[in-house]
This record gives sequence, structure tokens and C-alpha cells, in this order.
Amino acid sequence: MSQPIPQPPGLPLLGNIKDVDPSNTWWSLKKLSEKYGEIFQIKVLGKTLVFVAGAALAEELCDEKRFRKFVGGPIVEIRYLVHDALFSAFDDEPSWGIAHRIIAPKLSTSALKDNFNEMRDITNELMEKWKGLGVDNKIAPLGDLNRLNLETTTATLFGKRLNGLTGPEHPALKAMEDSTSEAIQRPTRPGILNWLFYGGKWKSSAKTLRAYGAELVQYRKDNPTERRDLLDALLTAKDPETGKGLTETEVIDEIINMPIGSSTAPCLLTASILFLLQNPEVVAKARQELDTVIGNGEFEYEHLSQLKYIEGVMRESLRLSFAAPGFNIEPIPRKGDKSPILLGGGKYQIAHNQAVILVLAGVNRDPEVFEEPLAFKPERMMGESFDKLPAGVKKWFGNGKRECIGKHWAVQFSMVVLAKMIKDIDFEAVNPDYKLEQDGWFNVRPIKFEAKVKPREI
Repeated sequence: MSQPIPQPPGLPLLGNIKDVDPSNTWWSLKKLSEKYGEIFQIKVLGKTLVFVAGAALAEELCDEKRFRKFVGGPIVEIRYLVHDALFSAFDDEPSWGIAHRIIAPKLSTSALKDNFNEMRDITNELMEKWKGLGVDNKIAPLGDLNRLNLETTTATLFGKRLNGLTGPEHPALKAMEDSTSEAIQRPTRPGILNWLFYGGKWKSSAKTLRAYGAELVQYRKDNPTERRDLLDALLTAKDPETGKGLTETEVIDEIINMPIGSSTAPCLLTASILFLLQNPEVVAKARQELDTVIGNGEFEYEHLSQLKYIEGVMRESLRLSFAAPGFNIEPIPRKGDKSPILLGGGKYQIAHNQAVILVLAGVNRDPEVFEEPLAFKPERMMGESFDKLPAGVKKWFGNGKRECIGKHWAVQFSMVVLAKMIKDIDFEAVNPDYKLEQDGWFNVRPIKFEAKVKPREI
């Protein structure tokens, strides 16, 4: 017999409206997962929301024979900006398959080999900037890493330098922040308030991001090149199944998708700096590997596959930072069958059409899987130890056919930046007592975290 899904006590009519802070939703869900465990639900104004924060249930929900990505709430809102693009397309929209088949070959591991030198060289520019700040510097790493991410995404995938590592911040960064925060919060407000008080910010951020995409398209038209990058595929390739290409509007949709999607990487890397400061023995081991593999020479693509400990550091940072905080799943509709969906071998049941949100802050730190789940241990993310982990705790990029198409780009970029930061830079916390605090929208990032940087002392 199924047991009730745990739920915090609520208020009459309003339900659990006070249990989730709409300005920091994911941190609220993290705290609820810590209290209620593998599954919990809340009710807000009569609507039931179910959350899974345990590894075993997460793995069950990732069975694509029973469940699929749920496109609702904030993802529906973001369609105002990117329409039926890869991230926001409904399951039955053919646009997803067409775009996926055009884009995927350009984001494969083999294709990304051609991007390595650009990633490394642009990262070197940031390292040199940090080295030149002098002894009394203080930086917010997230800000510089956000700049690096946008610069590298735009250069590697679309063939244009923004020159935004210094000077005024590129307006696309603020527009991404505004659009994703609005997409998360709009479903929590009455429509009239969105229209009266927040419509200007919503429309302005969309206009800025679409201008960013349009400028890249126009730049390529004005500057023809032999470069066969993602932008070239977006503009010229045909879907091998349907023979269709993308319209210019669809091209701009997919251009915008990429930096929004890759914005989780700076959050991961900022958290990595914090974890490394808290674990100096990890820095020593990582530097030993880097000095052995790379030495005093140039960092080359061939070195990446040899950096097993750095890979463990990156994966463990992914686990503990949950930079991409979760994703939505729903049961695949069963024609004429409205019987409840059973979870955990019948331990729980949900309605036939109940969407479920996976909270990776809970899944990634499940004590049933991880000994000392809050400890930073790169070794458990390496070799046989990593291979033995259940699939449910490796869903950092989503699941199945709707997994992040830029997964391989994000891993390579994160490995490059992480390796360069550890190899070249000594970090010092401005506040040695800082404890991880996060907020965010389509990503979560450390907030109020500052560091001092200087060239590594050899």
C-alpha cells in the first residue's frame, strides 16, 4: 500500500506559499529536500507540486519509457524569448528534432577538438588579467567567469570576439539574468502584475538578447568565412531526415539558447574555487598532476584525457554545486488510462498527469549513495569508483533525448578553465569564514563570494 508523500504544514487556502521564496526558489527547495528526504510535495493555491530529491527515485523518473521532459511553468514563459527552440520545445513539436539533428554534430566530442585552442587562449587572457591585478586586489570570480563564458561561447560557436573580458559588461549578460529570473517568477504572480509592473523588463531583456543573436548573423553575412562552426550549420545545414533548414528567426532562437545554457559553467567554476580553498590538499594533488602532464609547456588538447584527477575535481564540483539545479519530468500520457503512477515499487503514487521536479541539491548528496555526502572527495568521481555510482546521481545535464545538447562543450570548457586556474593562480578568500550561499534561476551560483588572486608561487 502506498504511503503519503511528505508535505510541510501549510496555511488555509494559501497552502505552502511561505515555504518557497520566489526570489530564491532553488535554495528553498534545497532546504526542503534536506528536511523531507527523497520525495516531498507542496500545495500552493490549490495546485500540487511534487519534488524528488533521492537518487533511486530520480533514476526511476529518468526511465524514458515511462516519463518525459515536462515543458511547463518557467520553460513555457521563456518561449516568449526563444519560441520552440531546443530547450523549450514541447515533446510533439517537430522543430526540436530538426534543430537537434542540425546542431548535435557540431557539439560532439570530436567536433569540439577544433574549439580547444580558442577555449584555452581566451582563458589565458583572463588568467593574465588576474595576474596583473596587483597585491591588493579583490574580485568576484563569478562576474569574470560569466564574461569568460559569454566570450568563449560566442567565439567558439559563432566565430566572433566580443572583447568583453575587460571594460563594460556585454549587455547580453544582464539580459540573460533578467529574462531567466522573470521566467522563473512570472508563473508565481497574477498576470495583471506581470503586465503592469514587470512587462518592461521582460520585453527589454528579450530585445537585447535577440539583438545579440541578430548581430552575430549579420556579422557572418558581412564577413564570409571558411569556418565550419555551429553558426555555419545553423545558417546553411539541412536536417537529414526532413530536408528542412532553419529560418533566420529559428537561428536566432538557437543562438540565444547557447549562452543561457552554458551559464551554468561559471557557477560551477566559482563553486570550484570555493571548494579548492576549503581543501588545500586537493589543490596540491591537482597541481602535481598538471605539472606531470603539462609541465612548463603549452596546454594541448591531448592533455585533457590524461587529467583524471582534474576531471574528478570537476565532477565533484558539479555534484556539490548543482549548478544546473534540476529539471522537470512528467508521465508519458497513456491513452484512456488515468490510474495513478506508482513510484518506488508502489511506495508512493502520483496522479497520472502530475509533473515532478528533480531537485539535484538532494539527489547529488543522497546519503544512501555517498559516504560523507557534504565532503569534497574527487577520488569518488574517478575511474571504477565513478563507474559504480548509480545513473541517478549523474544527471547534472538532464536526461535522455532532452539532455543538454551542449554537455560536451560545457565539460571541455570547464576542464580547460579549471586546469588553468589551478595551474596558474593562487586564490585567497576575502572572508575565510564564508559559507556557501546560493541563488539563481535556470542556474544556481555562489553569492557574496569574493577572492584575491595572484600568480601561482612555484
